[in-house]
Amino acid sequence: MYRFFRPALFKLDPESAHQLTLQLMRLAEYQPFYTILRAMYAAPDKPVEAFGLMFKNPVGLAAGYDKDGIAIRGLAALGFGHLEIGTVTPRPQPGNPKPRVFRLVQDEAVINRMGFPGKGADFVVRQLNGKRPKGLIVGVNLGKNKDTPLDEAGDDYVSLLTTFSPLADYLAINISSPNTVGLRRLQGREMLEKLLGQISGQRKKLSYYKPILVKIAPDLTEEELDDAIGVTLDAAMDGIIATNTTLAREGVRSSLKSESGGLSGRPLTGLSDSVLKKVVARVGGRVPVIAVGGIMNPDDAARKLDLGAALVQVYTGLVYAGPELVRATIKNLRRS
Repeated sequence: MYRFFRPALFKLDPESAHQLTLQLMRLAEYQPFYTILRAMYAAPDKPVEAFGLMFKNPVGLAAGYDKDGIAIRGLAALGFGHLEIGTVTPRPQPGNPKPRVFRLVQDEAVINRMGFPGKGADFVVRQLNGKRPKGLIVGVNLGKNKDTPLDEAGDDYVSLLTTFSPLADYLAINISSPNTVGLRRLQGREMLEKLLGQISGQRKKLSYYKPILVKIAPDLTEEELDDAIGVTLDAAMDGIIATNTTLAREGVRSSLKSESGGLSGRPLTGLSDSVLKKVVARVGGRVPVIAVGGIMNPDDAARKLDLGAALVQVYTGLVYAGPELVRATIKNLRRS
């Protein structure tokens, strides 16, 4: 079915196409539409335990697709074992000026420079207070507001941690988006130690202890990667998400490659795999790793798991392969 609709979607600009599909997913708030989606995309269970949580399967939706948590029920009907909502910021913000999403069809890629647009924490809280499909794990990806100075970023993350700990199954600290000026500097040892120290200290004060994961960029040097992983482990965080989008353009053919922003999709596959191998080796089994980046088909997902990831997340793969990618991936894992 998606192959039939995709040409029409691709005639729309990428952000409009995304918003259209997201609004269609919202229709699953109504039971008939939810039932139809469940029947169309029913996937077998393949339970996985990670971070002290039981996932019905290892395939999740990466942050960025449903930034405000408006379509949780519909997205769950596509067969995902978990959804990561966000990136959520404390206050609403418009994000970067449009156009800010570019579809590189010949490369099966997307460049985005969204800049964390969203309706803010209070709005997302209301969405998460709604009824959630049984067995679905929901994580919330946390980020700072654009106008929050870097030396005060910890205040934003601590505020979000406090707000979402009672509501989310896990929390992800996003310090690796290339689209908020200066954000990636928080991955450096000194700033990351300060940030995760604040987060760890606040978590100890809360009555809700939820797993906290750190999402890293694929563009770190060996030394930067060592520092980021070392600090994450020293701060007793519960896992790592590898990786975010890349600033690299190696192998990209489209004339749109000159657009600024984070690149995702097929060109990221090799780089993300390489970083995943390094992360798994450095972590040494102490915490689970979620793999994301360049998963365009079931074999890509299977390879990530073979490399040592506990879970995988998809996003750009859905743009090109459609929602059937989820079920196909899970079925492929059952055979492997």
